[in-house]
This record gives sequence, C-alpha cells and structure tokens, in this order.
Amino acid sequence: MDEELVWRIAGGSGDGIDSTSQNFAKALMRSGLDVFTHRHYPSRIRGGHTYVEVRAAPEPVRSRGDGYNFLLALGDSFARNPQEEAYYGTEEVKPLSENLDDLREGGVIVYDEGLIDVEDVPDFEARVEANDWHVYPLDLRGMAREMGREVMRNTAGVGATGALLEYDLGHIEDLMADTMDGEVLASNREILEAASERVEAMEFTHDLRMPEGSHDAEQVLLSGSNAIAYGALDAGCRFIAGYPMTPWTEVFTLMTQHLPEVGGISEQVEDEIAAASLALGASHAGAKAMSGSSGGGFALMSEPLGLAEITETPVVLVEAMRAGPSTGMPTKPEQADLEHVLYTSQGDSNRVVLAPGDVEEAYEQTRTAFELAYDYQLPAILLYDQKLSGELRNVEEAFFDREPSPDLGATLDEDELAEAAHHASGKFQRFQHDPDNDRGVSPRSIPGQAGGRFLATGNEHTPEGHISESPTNRVAQVNRRVRKLEAIREELDARETTHQTLYAPVEDADYGIVTFGSQQGTVEEAVDRLADGHGVKSLCVSELKPFAAAEVTEFLESVDEALVVEMNASAQFRGLIQRELGRFGDRLHSLLKYNGNPFEPAEITEGYETIVDGAEPAPTTRFVPAAGD
Repeated sequence: MDEELVWRIAGGSGDGIDSTSQNFAKALMRSGLDVFTHRHYPSRIRGGHTYVEVRAAPEPVRSRGDGYNFLLALGDSFARNPQEEAYYGTEEVKPLSENLDDLREGGVIVYDEGLIDVEDVPDFEARVEANDWHVYPLDLRGMAREMGREVMRNTAGVGATGALLEYDLGHIEDLMADTMDGEVLASNREILEAASERVEAMEFTHDLRMPEGSHDAEQVLLSGSNAIAYGALDAGCRFIAGYPMTPWTEVFTLMTQHLPEVGGISEQVEDEIAAASLALGASHAGAKAMSGSSGGGFALMSEPLGLAEITETPVVLVEAMRAGPSTGMPTKPEQADLEHVLYTSQGDSNRVVLAPGDVEEAYEQTRTAFELAYDYQLPAILLYDQKLSGELRNVEEAFFDREPSPDLGATLDEDELAEAAHHASGKFQRFQHDPDNDRGVSPRSIPGQAGGRFLATGNEHTPEGHISESPTNRVAQVNRRVRKLEAIREELDARETTHQTLYAPVEDADYGIVTFGSQQGTVEEAVDRLADGHGVKSLCVSELKPFAAAEVTEFLESVDEALVVEMNASAQFRGLIQRELGRFGDRLHSLLKYNGNPFEPAEITEGYETIVDGAEPAPTTRFVPAAGD
C-alpha cells in the first residue's frame, strides 16, 4: 500500500479545479497530514485542460511526487472544440486522456461518465488492464444537476474520493461551513454525502487508503506568492505599482487586497515602465515601495532599474520567471531569467538578487530584500518562478509571528540633517564621496524635510546632486556605489543565519547537488533517496548577487563532483558559479529541464546516477558533463 496520496483533479479552465484542490488540501492539512500541491494550467484565456496535484503524507513533503496514484477526471465542461476532428483534439475527454501517462501502476481513476465517454480515449481499456488501474465511473454531472447546480459536481467528486479512500468527510464539511452558508451549503453537503454513499455501495478493488497523521503546532497553507506578499507587508511596504502578468499577478493581487488594511496604496498602471517608475517615486518620497513583473514585463523595467541604481533609490522588485523567450509558455515554470535579472540595464550595475527556495524562505528573503534595499539604497530583486508562485505547502503558523519593520534605513531626520555634511554653499551633500561609514552609503533626506536635498538625476552627479562629467567625480561615485555590494557581502557572511540551505544527511559525502530557487525541496528529496548507499549532499543557493562565494566554495571543495540542477537549457546557474569560482569548472555537471514541468525527484536521482555509473538520464532532462569530461 502506498504511504502517501498523490491526488490529481483534472478538468477544464473554469471548472473550479484550483479552488476545489485548495479546499481539499486544506482539509487534509487540518486532519493532520503534510501537503504539497502542484498546479498545471493552460495559457489560453478561455478553456483548456488543467489539473492540480495534492500530495499528502504523515511526514513533511517538499516536492511533487513521481507521478500520482489517484485521478479524479471531471472532464472539460467548457471545451471549445468537443468535435473529434478539432485541431486540439476532443477536449471534453482530455482531463482523462492526457493524464494517464503519469498515473502509477495500481492507481485509482474516478471519471465523470456524465461528460466523458471512454470510447473517445484511445486504448483506454488496454491501458487499464496493463497498469492494473482501478476504475470507478460515476455520473457526477447528473448528481449535481439533480441536487443543486452542475458546478457542484466537484463536490460530488470529492465525496467519491473520500469514500474510496475511507476518509472522514467531517473535515470537508467543516471547511464548507467556513466558506458557505444557507442553501448553497445545504446543497453541497447533500451532494457530498450522496456521492459518498453511492461509492460506499460499490465493490472496492484497490488498496489505496488515506494516510493518517497529526501536527504538533497550528498549520497554515500558503504559496510562495502568499509568503512574498506577507513578507513585504511585514517589512513595512506601503506602496506597490504593477501591471498584471502571469505569474507575478498573484503577488500583485494579494498586495492590492491587503495594502488598504494597513493604510497602503496599490496602483495598476499602463505598463511596467510606469510601474517601476512609480515605485521609485514613492520610495523617493519616503515610502517603502515595490513593483515587479514576469520576464517580459521586467524587460521594460531595465531603464527605471538603472535609474534606481544611479540615484540610489531603494526599491524592491519581484521577477517571476516563466518559460520564454518572448511570450513562450506563459503559465509554465522555467529558471531562464537568471542572467536577465543579474545583468539587465546598462553600465556597472548595483543590485541585490535573492532567489528563495520555499515558502518560508520567500517570506524571510522578502524581508531581507527590503532591509538591504533601504539600508544600502539600491534595488533588491526577488527571483522566483511559476512553480514556487503557485504551489501550496503547510507551514507552522508561528513561523510568521514577527515584529513589523517600518524602518527606512539610511535616512536622516531634520536634526541629523543639520549636523550632516554640507557644501560650502550650504547644500546638503546627498551623494557624498566619502560618507562616514565603510559601506559606501551616503544617508538621504526625504522631500519636505528642512535642510534636505532632493535632486535625483539619472546623469552622473556631484555630492550635491548636480550633473557632472568630471572624471574624478565619476570615479569617486562609482567606487562608492560598488563598495556597497562588498559591504553587503561582508554583512551577509557575518550573520548567524544564512540564506543558503545545506542539506547533508551524509556529512562526508563525495558527491554534491547544487541548485537555486524553487528546485530546493525536490533536490532534497532526491538526496534522501540517494542517502542509502551513496554519499550525497546538496546546497541551494539564494544569494545570487552579491554571490555567496565563500559558502559555495566550501561546499564544492568538500565534494569530488557536483550536479547543478536548474530549469533552463543554457545552464545559466552553472555559468554563474563558473564565472565567480572558475576553478571548479571541471567538477560541475549540469542536469537541465525545460519542457514546462518542474523536476520530479526521480529525474534528479537518475541524473546523479549518470555521473556515478554513466546511466542514461531521464528522457525529460538533458545531462551536460563537466568541462573536459
């Protein structure tokens, strides 16, 4: 019997797949299980096959699984092309036909026979027999129409799931009572119970059951987007400007919902140039501000990003990677914007780039981004992707019990301004060549303060803010701005807690796996599987600029060879490591995936075996050996 449930609910866009899966995941969490969700949806505005996986187990889960073991196929009730000869195929049945390849041997299938005709699914019966699948057809649509509305067939499907897994539906009913009332609640309860009773009367041929677990502390269910938004709010952010673009839209929407509750402002503007520029203006005026976009929109932010760097205006920008270039696959994850974020904008850039690896890190590093941006007066960028954006995980509620941080960093009040450095003319030197610190940070004033200086030009400028092309002044200003990154690196290295995540079940491992961002949990699960009989450990790097050279060096020096795991075709993270630490180039192998799906743990273990014994990598990945191999 499987020790975990990986439940996939599939239907059409508009069928309520996302909301149903979220509620089911929350119910499982409340019943004591650890949960992890994976979301797949099309980029078509109206219609198209979509699914969500909910993985649940008694022990912590950090990744999607290798395939899944329970399919609830609702069919696509919004199918634009139900005809067999349609270009995109028979769309009504895709929630069944397109989800069979990943279903584990011995898995369970529940499908809505009120909408899906298995005669339209090629070789269905033969595949069922070959894979020992256990199939339970139910007229979910008919039940929903009879007792309420057709949209409630999702509830019928959940009721059927509960019965087949012998799961207490009381957790589902409690969740319903939290979100519904009146006739809607009564109808959903009736359908839930009716579906359960109908299934209980059937003969079960499978042995899959719901796992059992318990939590010692109160849990919350959050995505990376939730964590970034809540981290920004707790960091004191009170202004955001943006333009919707998948998957960044989720952070923007959450901030827009919650900022008014704390006296903040959200502005949706005409494009990403305006969004970043508006955030710079808000920061210049004394607010903690942020903006962001996905890769295509972030490209438009290059000019205001450079303006932030030369005017030393603190701001936090969010970049949500998706498969590109151009529009690419806008709803699929990829990690191919790393070089774009590190190097976009002209000239010698001055920025911080952090790439959180999970929900907790998304919250922590958002707060760090605001802290560094405002202490050092530069832009800080949070780099994540569609995977981290949308996947849900349970986290202890107490983790977020923190004090807010309204501090504006290196900003002077009027009394301090009176004592600060001034030009002989009496003008405050906003951009001092040699500020009274070793960090390169020249304290700023806020517009409206008596005795302040508020010039902020994109041209090179004197300490007073006037345009200057003096070679001496240019060298002094550039050197000071560059010194900030050196100081940030020193500060981060001196902290007791690190943003790099070392996972070492075997301390003296001969082999290492290195990754960045959202693949962290998947890599760690792969390391767990390899721990029996193999010496493997992993490092997930979050501090990409200034690069965490000391920690990465220590890790690479401790292993003979390392596998660099990333979701792109050009090995951008491996390239960054080799640029910063070139002497390790002969021990860095690449495992790349760029088909629109995140890694599964088994793909990483197979990539590791390619190093050790020359085995073939998974067909969904590409292995690139170390230089010289």
